[in-house]
Amino acid sequence: MEFEKAKWMQMPREIYAGHDVIGKIGEMCERFGLSGNALIVTGERTYQIAGEIVIKTLKKSKYDVDVLKTGAATKKNLSEIKKIGKKYSFMIGVGGGSKIDLAKKASYDLGIPFISVPTTASHDGIASPRASIRSNGAAMSMDAHEPLGIVADTGIIMSSPYRYLAAGAADVIGNVTAIRDWELAHKLKNEEFSSTAYGLSKYAAQELIEKADSIKPNLEESAWIIVKSVIVSGMAMSIANSSRPASGSEHLFAHALEKRTPGKALHGEMVGVGTIMMLYLHGGEWKYIRDILRKIGAPTTAKELGVEDEDIIWALTHAHKMRNRYTILGDRGLSKEAAENLAKITGVIGR
Repeated sequence: MEFEKAKWMQMPREIYAGHDVIGKIGEMCERFGLSGNALIVTGERTYQIAGEIVIKTLKKSKYDVDVLKTGAATKKNLSEIKKIGKKYSFMIGVGGGSKIDLAKKASYDLGIPFISVPTTASHDGIASPRASIRSNGAAMSMDAHEPLGIVADTGIIMSSPYRYLAAGAADVIGNVTAIRDWELAHKLKNEEFSSTAYGLSKYAAQELIEKADSIKPNLEESAWIIVKSVIVSGMAMSIANSSRPASGSEHLFAHALEKRTPGKALHGEMVGVGTIMMLYLHGGEWKYIRDILRKIGAPTTAKELGVEDEDIIWALTHAHKMRNRYTILGDRGLSKEAAENLAKITGVIGR
């Protein structure tokens, strides 16, 4: 029989990560052979932090550059960017998760190249082929571009509040349950599985776990460690052509909690708390991971997330409904009693 299996994947062609690398973006665009005009998608604050530097650098390389300052990653803002972006040759997202997601998704829909310039490393979206866009109060994971290039300046990323770095670390540490869920779905549901993506995802999480002592406020090495793992985690998703290597039951919990309590906590913070509880269900070393998250400075309880105990219970009982993805939560999810016991045993809510 003729071999017919084929697979498509998209990976970043170049990655700059380190101190003061933002000035390399013009050279990167030239090497990519990009021409014409560029649209910078950013926010008011991130424009001041990094957007102005990106514009000056691109203009030195003779690019025509325009700026669109936008807000949250909503369908409304996405539509605005797509409407304006039609006349541009390529797009650059400069900012945190929402600006990167908007530029990534808009450029994907428009069929133009996209470059990621993160000002924070609060989750692995800076390097993944997925975008989280809010619709009707809930975050929707959508197909998007893998960045053609990534410019992650650790000096700029370190200048953002440490909370964002800790959240980024927690998001990637969540891979420890995501890959368990993926393996479970492969065994029980015959879901497609990639051992390479699995290995990369595991490596990204393990790097942060092993180097937790080096992840501290006001230390640029912390940004370097987290950025590397965030990018590797994003590449794992590219290889799998799915968010599976980095999104399992812990993310379902986070999405449910975000729907219940929008704006209360960062995505990665909620993922970290979800990881503790889901690892308990998997029979893993949940206390060890909880202690690692504490060491990094990420929340491990409802109180630290700024939510109520009943919000945690609601999220646990509704998590399995967030998307059609098989995890340790099964098809029916947790009962209220089981959710309360889980949250109490792991110390997420008071006993």
